[in-house]
Amino acid sequence: MKNISITAFINSIFILAFVAILTTFYLFISWDRERYVIYEKQRYTVMADSFLSGLQFYPTKEQLKGLYKYFSVAPVSKQKDKLDIIKNAKLQYIKESSFGRVRIFATKKSKYIYVQNFGYHLMLKDLKPKKYNQEIALFLLGLILAVMVFLYVTLIRKLLPLKKLDKQVTLFAKGDLDVVIDCQGNDEIGKIASSFQEAITSIKQLINSKNLFMRNMMHELKTPITKGRIVAEGLEDEEDQEILIRAFERMNEIITNLAQVEKITSKSVKHNIEDLNFSQVLQNAKRLLLDRDEHIIEDYNDFKLQADLSLMSVALKNLLDNGIKFSHDNQVTIKATEKKIEVISNSSPLKNSLSYYVEPFSQGEKKDRGFGLGLYIVKSIVDLHNYKLLYFFEDKKSIFTIMLKK
Repeated sequence: MKNISITAFINSIFILAFVAILTTFYLFISWDRERYVIYEKQRYTVMADSFLSGLQFYPTKEQLKGLYKYFSVAPVSKQKDKLDIIKNAKLQYIKESSFGRVRIFATKKSKYIYVQNFGYHLMLKDLKPKKYNQEIALFLLGLILAVMVFLYVTLIRKLLPLKKLDKQVTLFAKGDLDVVIDCQGNDEIGKIASSFQEAITSIKQLINSKNLFMRNMMHELKTPITKGRIVAEGLEDEEDQEILIRAFERMNEIITNLAQVEKITSKSVKHNIEDLNFSQVLQNAKRLLLDRDEHIIEDYNDFKLQADLSLMSVALKNLLDNGIKFSHDNQVTIKATEKKIEVISNSSPLKNSLSYYVEPFSQGEKKDRGFGLGLYIVKSIVDLHNYKLLYFFEDKKSIFTIMLKK
């Protein structure tokens, strides 16, 4: 019950209510029909006993008329009609005694009492048969069902803004910052929608401010870094020149990584997922590594995968780069199939779990070799593709795996 939606819960309640009402009505009709049959049987039993006991005294016509009037019956005089009733009408009840026999016949329109006694064969038509009438019960049933339907429709219409709000919130969660929460009303749903719209506006302003700050900062830093490197390359002291160039390269790499993080984590950026050959992704990643082919051993047969070429190349480049940096022999092996991509290096095992290293600005042992963003970027890209990043240490080798299929 905790995980069931409000709409499903309401539907279940009303379905149970409808079933309960219909079941109750069915039981009531069955009981009422039985009660009617018992009443009718009792009425005709009294009528039969009266005629059988009265006819044994050979009543006069006036006495018979009195009985007819008292029981609201009339004699059927034509012999043809009597035979037709006996032959075609439905026999509902029969009673026999020492005084004679009484049978009750029913047609679609009337009921007849056929009294047979010594010297008498009376066919009597019931002038006031009490018909079984369930119109009132049906009317009440219809009224109750109509009220239930009205309540159900009213409740569902009241919840429609909530469903609409849920869809809009889902769009916002997927990165649509331009979504407009347009639920109106002064009820609780309207107030929640209004508050959420205010929150969206504030978040959008914060994100825009952050993006503007990041872009301005990276733009402003690029110029002095470029100028500084040009100046450094003109130094005569080779040792100072190497130190300064390495420092400027590190700063430039930091800016590049920050730009990648901003792109990957910004949900407003549209990603181009397409069918690619793995060889395309690998070659693109190697170009980002400045074609350090001598450090990479390839072991794969080309296959198709669904990915964003630019982003997946960055992820693969970071795994290859980390493998080379932290390996004991500056070598890394890449194995790939349709199920998984493995980057294998001869290195020491990670001292912490993978979850530690995929956090931003977390670093391994060689702090001078990285900025703690590489695996964070890899994990973000892998998650974006609905793939899975795993780490194993087997046979003195570190294995980073991107699971392409479950």
